[in-house]
Amino acid sequence: MADPAAPALDPRSRRWALLSAAVCLLPLLLQLPLAIAVTIALSAVAVVAMSWRQPLHGLIRLLLSVVLIATVLAMSDFSIGRDTGCALLAAMLAIKPSETFSLRDARSLLGFALFAPFATFLLDQGPLSLALGLTATLLALAALQLLADVESGDVRRDVSPARRMAGTARLLALGLPLALAAFWLFPRLGSPLWGIPERAMGSTGLSDRMSPGDWNDLMVDDRPALRARFFGKVPSPSQMYWRGPVMWDFDGRTWRQPRWMAGWSETDVEPGPQRWDYEIEMEPTERRQLVALDLLLSAPSGSELDPDHNLQSLTQLTGVSRWRMQSAPPLRYEARLSPQTRKYALQLPAGFNPRTLALARQWRVEAGRSFGSASADSAIVKRALDWIRRDFAYTLEVPLPGRNSIDEFLFDQRAGFCQHFSSSFVVLMRGAGIPARVVTGYAGGYRNSVGGYWLVRRSDAHAWAEVWLRGRGWVRVDPTAAVAPERIYDTIDDRRSIAGGLLGGLTGGHSLIDVGDWLRRGWNDFVLGFDANRQQRLLRPLGIERIDDRTLVLLLMLAVAMGLLWMVWFSRRNEREPDPVLRAWHAMARRYRPFGLERLPDEPAGRWVERVAAARPELATGLRVISDRFSDWRYADGEPGGRSARALTQALRAHRPSPRNDGNGNNG
Repeated sequence: MADPAAPALDPRSRRWALLSAAVCLLPLLLQLPLAIAVTIALSAVAVVAMSWRQPLHGLIRLLLSVVLIATVLAMSDFSIGRDTGCALLAAMLAIKPSETFSLRDARSLLGFALFAPFATFLLDQGPLSLALGLTATLLALAALQLLADVESGDVRRDVSPARRMAGTARLLALGLPLALAAFWLFPRLGSPLWGIPERAMGSTGLSDRMSPGDWNDLMVDDRPALRARFFGKVPSPSQMYWRGPVMWDFDGRTWRQPRWMAGWSETDVEPGPQRWDYEIEMEPTERRQLVALDLLLSAPSGSELDPDHNLQSLTQLTGVSRWRMQSAPPLRYEARLSPQTRKYALQLPAGFNPRTLALARQWRVEAGRSFGSASADSAIVKRALDWIRRDFAYTLEVPLPGRNSIDEFLFDQRAGFCQHFSSSFVVLMRGAGIPARVVTGYAGGYRNSVGGYWLVRRSDAHAWAEVWLRGRGWVRVDPTAAVAPERIYDTIDDRRSIAGGLLGGLTGGHSLIDVGDWLRRGWNDFVLGFDANRQQRLLRPLGIERIDDRTLVLLLMLAVAMGLLWMVWFSRRNEREPDPVLRAWHAMARRYRPFGLERLPDEPAGRWVERVAAARPELATGLRVISDRFSDWRYADGEPGGRSARALTQALRAHRPSPRNDGNGNNG
C-alpha cells in the first residue's frame, strides 16, 4: 500500500513510470504462450484503468493477485519450469501499477520491471529480445533519473523526453567497452557450472510419439527448425529427408518409439556411392532429438545413434548447436531381418480397423505369392501407392478420428496429411504381411540465396513409411508424396511467392525473407555460438592459432584498463562547458595564471579587469576590450556591430596577456 508520508507522484512522472514498466514487460510477453501473454496484457490494462485516479483497496489487489496467479498456473497445467516462473513474474508486474502513487512506489515498480527484460533471456536470446530489452532498460533508467530530479526539485525535470533518453544513453555508453571486453575475453568454461530449470510448457517439435492432432500446431509453425550448409555436392529438395524418431509400436491410436531397441547392436547398412558432407545448425528445442539426412553414416561427437538411425544429443538442446555430419542414400539397409524384428514390424493391435485388414489380406491373396516374396511385396506397395494417388487428397482440415481411425481415413474421408497417410500405409502393409514402420522428421528445405545455406522450418515436419523388402532391406516409401509432392518439397517456395507478391513494392519479398533469416543466422553464429573453443581461436585471423588462459587474462586486463580510461575521458569530457564561447572565456582567464591574475570563479568580468589594471596596467587595455565584448554577448543578447558568437570565440582563443594586445585577438 502507498505510504502516506512518501512524496506524492505527479501525473507526468507516473505516466513515465507506467510506460517504462509496460515496455519492460513487452519482450517477456512475446516469449510466453499466446494465451498466457494476452491474459497478462489485458490484466495489466485493466489494473491501470481501475487504479488511474486512486490506489486499489488492499483486498482487491490481493484478490487480483490470487486470481491471476491461479489462472497462469492453470494455463501452464500446474507445471513448474522457467517459463512458468517468467509468466508469474509478468503477472505480478501487471498488478504492481495498482499501488504506484508515490515516488517510492514508482522506484519499486521500475526496479521490479527491470527483472522482466532480463528474465526474457531465460526464454530467448535472439536479437529482437536484446533490442527490446535494451530499449526497456534505457527507458526505465531515464524514468528513474526523472524521479530523482522530481525529488530534488532540479529544474532539469523539464527537459524533453528525447534529451533525457539521450543523456541516459550516454551514461550507458560508459560501460559498453567493459561489457564487450567481458563478453569476448572473460575466460569461458567448456561446460557450465550450473544449469537452469527446464521449460514446463513444451514447444512444438518432433517427439517419440505421434497421435492424431499432435501435429496440428507444428504444421503451421513457420519458425526455423534447422539450417544446413553443404560442403560439396548438394542433394535436391526431393532427396532431403531429415530423419528423426522411428515409430514401431501402435495401439490403434498412437505410434511410439520402441523401448526394446535399447541395447541392441547397430544394423547393417551398405551405403551407396553418393556422399553428402554438411553441417546443421539446430534451433533449441529443450529436447535431445536431432535429425540427419537419410541415412547418417556415423554419429558426430556429443550424440548417439540408435539401431533405427535415430540421432539424439547426449544433452538437451537448450541453445543453438552445430553438428558436422556425413550421409549417404543406402543401397541396402538391414537386408537380413531377424525373426524377432520381423515379428515386431508386423504387430497390430487386436480389434481395430477390420476393413483395412480385410483389404490387406485380399491384396495378399491376389498377389499370388508367398509372404516375403520381393516381387509380391513390391506389387502390393505399388498397388497401395496407385490407390492413394488416384483417390486421395491432401488437407490439414481433418476431424478427430474415432476408434477405427485407419478405416475412417482409407474408406470414408480419403483426405488428410502426412500423419494419416504414413500411419494408414504402415497398417495396410503390416496387414498384408509386409514389415513396415513409421519414420518422422522433416522433408524438403529452401536455399537462402543470401547466406548460401538451406532452411528447414518446423512446418516442414513430415512422416513417411519404411517397408522391408527382401534383398534391399528397409526402403523409404512416402505415400504423401504420391498425392501431394508439392506440399512436401515446395512449401517454403509457395510461402515466399506469396510474400513476394505482398512485398513486391519494396525491395522484393524474397530478398526480405532471405536477409531476415540470414541476419538471425549471423546472430546465432557471432553471439550465441561464441563458446570456449571459439574464444580460444579468437585471434586466428592474426596468425595466432589458439589463446591460452594466461594470454586471455592478460588481454582481458588490457581491455579493462582501456575501458576504464575511456570512462575517465568520457566523464571529463562531459564535465567541460558545452557553450564554446564560455569555454573560450574560461581558457583565456587561465592564461593570466602565470601573472597571478587568473579570474576567480565567482568574480565578475568588470571587477576582474579592474584588479588586473591595478596590478599590471599594461595588460588591462586589451583585456578590457575583450571583456566588454564578452559582457555584451553574455548579458545584452548580442554585440555591437553584429559580431557573431563564432567571431567572439575566435577572438577569445587568440587573446594573449600582452601590452600590445588590442582586444580583438591581434597581439602585434
